[in-house]
Amino acid sequence: MKKLKFFLSTFIASALSLSLLASCGSGTANNSTTTQAPATTTTTTTQAAATTTTQAPNTTAAANDPLMDPTGTLSPDKPITISLVTITSKPVPAADNKIAKLLKDKLGVTLTYDIVNSDSQDQKIGTLLAGGQYPDLIGTGDNQFRLLKGGAFIKLDDMLATGKYQNLVNHIQPVLKRVSWAGSDGVAPGVYIFPNYNRFYGQVQAGQYYGPGFFIQKRVLEDAGYPDLSNMTLDKYFSLIENYLAKNPETNGVKNIGFTMLDSAGHEWGLTNPPALLAGSPNNGGVIVDKNNVATIYADKDIAKTYFQKLNEEYAKGVVDPEAFSQTNDQYAAKIATGAVLGMHDQAWNFGSATDSLRAAGKDNMTYVALMPVYDGATPYYQDRAVMNLQQGYGISKSCKNPEVVLQFLNVMMSEAWQKVFEWGIQGEDYMVDANGMYYRTDQQRANAKDLTWKASNKLEAFYDQMAKYQGTFPDGNADSPDNQPSEFFASLTAYDQAFLKAYNKQTWCQFLNPAPDNPVYYPCWNIPLSDAANEANQQMTDTGTQYLPKAITDTTANFEANWQAYIDALHKIDIKTYEDEINAGIKQRIADWQ
Repeated sequence: MKKLKFFLSTFIASALSLSLLASCGSGTANNSTTTQAPATTTTTTTQAAATTTTQAPNTTAAANDPLMDPTGTLSPDKPITISLVTITSKPVPAADNKIAKLLKDKLGVTLTYDIVNSDSQDQKIGTLLAGGQYPDLIGTGDNQFRLLKGGAFIKLDDMLATGKYQNLVNHIQPVLKRVSWAGSDGVAPGVYIFPNYNRFYGQVQAGQYYGPGFFIQKRVLEDAGYPDLSNMTLDKYFSLIENYLAKNPETNGVKNIGFTMLDSAGHEWGLTNPPALLAGSPNNGGVIVDKNNVATIYADKDIAKTYFQKLNEEYAKGVVDPEAFSQTNDQYAAKIATGAVLGMHDQAWNFGSATDSLRAAGKDNMTYVALMPVYDGATPYYQDRAVMNLQQGYGISKSCKNPEVVLQFLNVMMSEAWQKVFEWGIQGEDYMVDANGMYYRTDQQRANAKDLTWKASNKLEAFYDQMAKYQGTFPDGNADSPDNQPSEFFASLTAYDQAFLKAYNKQTWCQFLNPAPDNPVYYPCWNIPLSDAANEANQQMTDTGTQYLPKAITDTTANFEANWQAYIDALHKIDIKTYEDEINAGIKQRIADWQ
């Protein structure tokens, strides 16, 4: 079985430990880097004048400029091009992008992009593996680790153990057991990928919510008189939508959609995950884990039947979107961006671009709040503590001609100075500093940050999305981003959103969810690597759901029982036990290795 766990030789582990002793405090990541952007068919670049891996002495300019490389490996007088592919919904940076210019002016680095949306990820992975030639940086968002198992990445342990890439070492050392491949499928144990999210430093603060929920437009709640949202049930949730839809069948001539979801390739969880959440389980993927740490699938349980029968009833009422089971991710996002969708089940990160469009158009009342319906007797567990995306992030490809130079680029990108550039921007242009050293923005700077055209020229989101990140609180007390700086978060909201929050006596969108408890050691199960046999069973269960569940939802209510039984019969022909056994073995392994 494939699993991620700690495995480094005594020599490498000792070297990492010694290098940490020489570093700044463990709560910081000064001068550290991790860049993430998946690689694909972009032509691998030659990096002339950047072949040396020897660390040059600090120059006066670099010593005085925290954005420059103190080792001299990266320098504007040694220009290099780094090719990458990124699996992201973020757009290509504009030609005049100021952060791209900063990379070139300070480090001599030019990035070339091959941007791939999530719908095309499987095809891109297949193309890369078939061709055997890769860009310098490969980003991956693949739960099956196909690029890793296919030999696309180089192992990084020996380079990290040299002590030259201290910021990267600082970043992964506390979580080394988790980010190291255990050794399977012909891949040697070690570090290959720098996870792009959820390695935290210091105090963790949050204003915006990015997790799962049953989302509802603010105008629906406003129209209902800001109703009490505690003890939320499916019936209450759909009643709010039904009542609004009856009074407002259209918005500006566009037919309103009561409830939709995403069921496209790679997003089938939009259809299949809700039963676990309704039963009070956090997002463990296809299983629910009991108090004895035993996992079982829930797709064939009554908690699933109850949910899909409710969708069947709502479909008969005209509430559920008839296009929900055929739309692509792009079509889904475009539909939300019109403002016509009243509610959906999703994870907030997945439709962020659509809500950005709504905000840019001044339609804050058509953006969303996450609600937490549960079955009777269940306690909501929608908001969890974010976990590292072990399968997402950048690794250096075997085709890269100068891996030490690219690794140093990642190292510099993880520095505090560059991390602040990516999140906060440029001091004086994009944010200000008060007398106490706390960051804030002017009204114009806040407006800029919501403008999609401005962002294309002033943010580097396509690159940063897959890059490793310093999340939590910087040593100077500022949050990792404006969205997580409590005072700045509230101040950055529109008058409408501020009034909406005040109506519920809240200050952030996270406060609409349950307080996140500590995660179980093994959590989450959805990123436990599996054998080919277990992966096949998992894929078969997914395929069976996408084949049978849409019919069970859209057929007449009289036919629901027969359609449900056909689904269960098909599900039980799959080798579910192999899947459950490997998930449970993974749980035990993580408890043993990660305690």
